[in-house]
Amino acid sequence: MALIAAGDPTYADNAMSAETPDVQVFTSSGTWTKPASAKIVHVEVVGGGGGGGSAGATGASQISFGDGGGGGEYASGWYDADDLASTVTVTIGAGGAGGVGATPAAGSSGGTTSFGSTITAVGGGGGSIRAAGTAPQFSSSGTGRAGGTGGTGGNYRVDGKPGARGFAISATVVTGGDGGASMLSGQALSTVLATGATGSNYGGGGSGTANIASSSAQNGGAGAKGVCIVTTYL
Repeated sequence: MALIAAGDPTYADNAMSAETPDVQVFTSSGTWTKPASAKIVHVEVVGGGGGGGSAGATGASQISFGDGGGGGEYASGWYDADDLASTVTVTIGAGGAGGVGATPAAGSSGGTTSFGSTITAVGGGGGSIRAAGTAPQFSSSGTGRAGGTGGTGGNYRVDGKPGARGFAISATVVTGGDGGASMLSGQALSTVLATGATGSNYGGGGSGTANIASSSAQNGGAGAKGVCIVTTYL
């Protein structure tokens, strides 16, 4: 698959074209159809955000918390339209589910977004948890909350941001982790004694949540789905 760099004369000719570009934004899986007279195609993909970790029920003097989910990877590429098929399958990575507090459980990873086999972006990891225990407690340094990375294709790529780690200083001072951002999202802020915040579009990780002593279980926030943006210059 031929990639086109920004310094390529073909790129410059089409960037100055008087024709209005055709822009198709896929927020759910579908099929891209190449427009008539297509010359240059710019594809952007973002993987789904990971779900935030939950907070299990706590007894007297106990705390629990979950880390934030990682943000989805971003990737983009420029292509000669003649090198692309007339139709391309687009798959949008789902946001990871937030962890269930009653278990308690970590969040799930976000899905991979792809434009056929031409370019892909990997979803963020799910936030880990710290089971009910006494403070002080700090999240492990594990990679479960990592931002999305490792996709293929394209000529520009940005890893998703990792979800933040939760911590507890005392039985009444505790926080979950914020959700990690993607290139096209904001950051979901952590919660206490409430369901974690849902990741922001597109590809933002869901936040973790936290419990002080003697509290009911809380679920982590769901990650946001990914997106595919295809801009065709005519």
